[in-house]
Amino acid sequence: MKEREDRYTAVDIQVLEGLEAVRKRPGMYIGSTGPRGLHHLVFEVVDNSIDEAVAGYCDQITVTIHQDNRITVTDNGRGIPVDIHPKMGIPALEVILTTLHSGAKFGGSGYSISGGLHGVGLSVVNALSSFLEVQIARNGKLYYQRYEKGRPVTSLQVVGTSEHTGTRTTFLPDDTIFEETDFSADIIATRLRELAYLNQGVKIILLDERMDLKQEYHYTGGIRDFVRYLNTNKDVVNSEPIYFSINRDDTVVAIAIQYNTGYSETLLSYANNIRTQEGGTHEIGFKNGLTRIMNDYAKRQGILKENDSNLLGEDIREGMAAILTVLVPEPQFEGQTKTKLGNTEVRSLVETAISEGVGSFLDENPGIARKIIDKAVSARRAREAARKARELTRRKSALDATSLPGKLADCSEKDPSKSELYLVEGDSAGGSAKLGRDRNFQAILPLRGKILNVEKARVDRVLSNDEIRSLITAIGTSIGEEFDIDKARYHRVIIMTDADVDGSHIRVLLLTFFYRYMRPLLETGYIYIAQPPLYALKRGKAIHYFYNDRDMEKFVAEQGNKKYAVQRYKGLGEMDPEQLWETTMNPETRTLLQVTVQDAIAAEAAFTSLMGEKVEPRRQFIEENAHQVINLDI
Repeated sequence: MKEREDRYTAVDIQVLEGLEAVRKRPGMYIGSTGPRGLHHLVFEVVDNSIDEAVAGYCDQITVTIHQDNRITVTDNGRGIPVDIHPKMGIPALEVILTTLHSGAKFGGSGYSISGGLHGVGLSVVNALSSFLEVQIARNGKLYYQRYEKGRPVTSLQVVGTSEHTGTRTTFLPDDTIFEETDFSADIIATRLRELAYLNQGVKIILLDERMDLKQEYHYTGGIRDFVRYLNTNKDVVNSEPIYFSINRDDTVVAIAIQYNTGYSETLLSYANNIRTQEGGTHEIGFKNGLTRIMNDYAKRQGILKENDSNLLGEDIREGMAAILTVLVPEPQFEGQTKTKLGNTEVRSLVETAISEGVGSFLDENPGIARKIIDKAVSARRAREAARKARELTRRKSALDATSLPGKLADCSEKDPSKSELYLVEGDSAGGSAKLGRDRNFQAILPLRGKILNVEKARVDRVLSNDEIRSLITAIGTSIGEEFDIDKARYHRVIIMTDADVDGSHIRVLLLTFFYRYMRPLLETGYIYIAQPPLYALKRGKAIHYFYNDRDMEKFVAEQGNKKYAVQRYKGLGEMDPEQLWETTMNPETRTLLQVTVQDAIAAEAAFTSLMGEKVEPRRQFIEENAHQVINLDI
């Protein structure tokens, strides 16, 4: 950590505009007033501490979730400046907390690199909190100030002395603004773990007083440890990750790559510690540079002959887990969501880094290099073999009925946002669903048996599977790099399987396929799981349906001595069309579970454990989660 410096002062805090409208239109600043916006408040405060770490002044950050859902973020950085701002005439802390677009990130010397592009962080958190309290250790003193709904209710006070420096921020989200104020430790932990990987050596601690939880994230290997984590439970090709970094013109590029024997690609990119889910110039530079250097090496070594066509990027990235992170002084993001980097100069810098770093690794490790190139060549053969199968699944520009799967019972509605597709296990249940559905907006695609486990198969085998081809054609988006979510024919794809072991297996197989080949459907929230009832209790003409043992037992206990005939549904085919409609398909009465990907890293590990080649991770998963089973069908 750098020696403390006094250059970070009120002069570094430059004001752009005031703080009006945040409470009136919070969605403009944090995305929503739902769970995502709520957790965004935490991350805005943490990001300020991370900026101190990037600048070299902080090596420990603690986030505490209190019993009443207050949040406290503590760091051992320099402490927010407290001297009087020369232009505003109030303490710099008050400027930062009450003025939108104020901070040390607009040309002052406070930070050369920061994730807080627009400087709305602390002021927005303050505006959207019932109260916010700040304690600052700086200049040998301990300072304190309290705010309520964005307004200071105390002056900046000296409340003690301190031998250390740092900032402690405590806030309580305003429950008149947010739909709910219950923080998820898992969501917060995901981001903190990610930040600890990206900022090598920084210790980040999560304390949850509600469940007496303490988790520490501290990775001395940085992003090298990150790719090792991504490859947990996978057989790796290079046991030591390829790692390199360069620093030119105040821009830092760091890359870690580790190949595994599987078939999926995982590339996570970051700019100034912000996940760039939509990629950008740094990802383009990475992919172009990697493709070029691998082809050059393969030709120099004679693995690719003179007349052989080049390997494509998707061939070279098969089985690759990679972390790409850049630190840019003046990042250009597309929008406040910061999901795509636009700096043109970064592209060439990343290409240069790849050329130097990967090129050196290949030359110094010929045995591993040969394995990686051979894997890419094998991937190319599989891709070429899959070309014809892919053509069968590609949606025609003018889609007509003859191009859809013959067993698909389509709906009459042509607006995808109003249409839904049920993926039904077996022809028997498919028949009931076809008769019970609302033909106007509900389509039915029966699936015969269990689809292929795509975790263990290359794309050529995937596309040769009849059930998967029917599924791809029905949905209309194609897969992989040709995937186009705008061509989705349904905005609700509902998995409807039996409530038994086989039904659960089919659900996991389908979710694995969607995650590996149609992930945007999950990320956009288009995938759902139907919840058919487990029991029907009949007494005379009255029928009561129950979806778990607990609710049924509670109902029976309340009925006293009344006797009911109990039917346990083991399959959807046991219900007639009217029952299936009433319990599982009628939008007015059904229960659907929406499947989303909040933590792509955890999802990656879960699919590998459950569906990958190794048996031991599955056994461990079952042992660790067996206590959560409610309905076990044997």
